[in-house]
Amino acid sequence: MAEKRSLGKEFSKGLLIENPVLRLVLGTCPTLATSTSMVNALGMGISVLIVLVCSNTVISLLRKVIPSKVRIPAYIVVIASFVTMVQMLVKAFVPTLNEALGVFLPLIVVNCIILGRAEAFAGKNSVIASAVDGVGMGIGFTMALLCMSTIRELFGNGTLLDGASTSILALFGVTKFNGVDVFAHLPIEPALIFILAPGGFFTFGLLMAFANKIAESKGKSKAELRGCASCPMAASCSLLLSGEKEDVLSKNPRAAVPAINSEEVAK
Repeated sequence: MAEKRSLGKEFSKGLLIENPVLRLVLGTCPTLATSTSMVNALGMGISVLIVLVCSNTVISLLRKVIPSKVRIPAYIVVIASFVTMVQMLVKAFVPTLNEALGVFLPLIVVNCIILGRAEAFAGKNSVIASAVDGVGMGIGFTMALLCMSTIRELFGNGTLLDGASTSILALFGVTKFNGVDVFAHLPIEPALIFILAPGGFFTFGLLMAFANKIAESKGKSKAELRGCASCPMAASCSLLLSGEKEDVLSKNPRAAVPAINSEEVAK
């Protein structure tokens, strides 16, 4: 029973309390770039989810085999292998989605969410717990992307799920539904700024504030950028562990503040 409760906690934490985008503030580059459309956001979210679950599982399986000194390169090789597989599948079955996501699909390799979960969790926990952690974090990432893309596409383009029939739904043979033009019969025009960079940051900020408010009501601290310590690789950073650590802290004293996910880093 305790194991079931523990697995449930590992799954649910990524949905909101430790949401990788809205709470841990990771993976913001692909989040802002691919959230202009619900279809693109869903495609990116599913791709990251698959890579997260597969890489977490394999890294956990090999955690006692991989030497500590080369674990980061080993993690990257594992992650890159799964990203290549996902990209090949997307190219083969959903070529329009591959074109829409562009460079951000192969750049999943260096997504700090995936490498961060590998270092902070999968490399230290059981296979089942790591897989569940990957599912929870992947769904949390996808939910954050969908929330952002819904707001940005609706107010910036006046549509929802535009281009779905030539992308995600094409996998299921659905060709008639190609999105909804919400503003078609309304006497208002979409605000283009929502699908531009300023609109992306504005929407991101609003969702972060909302997530913080809910987390605070549950007794959790606010999501904050805390210098080097907010990086999931802080515990193994060669700069912080070398003789230059004092220089780093003198230039940025907030680097000494514990990371948001410090409990996992300390394990």
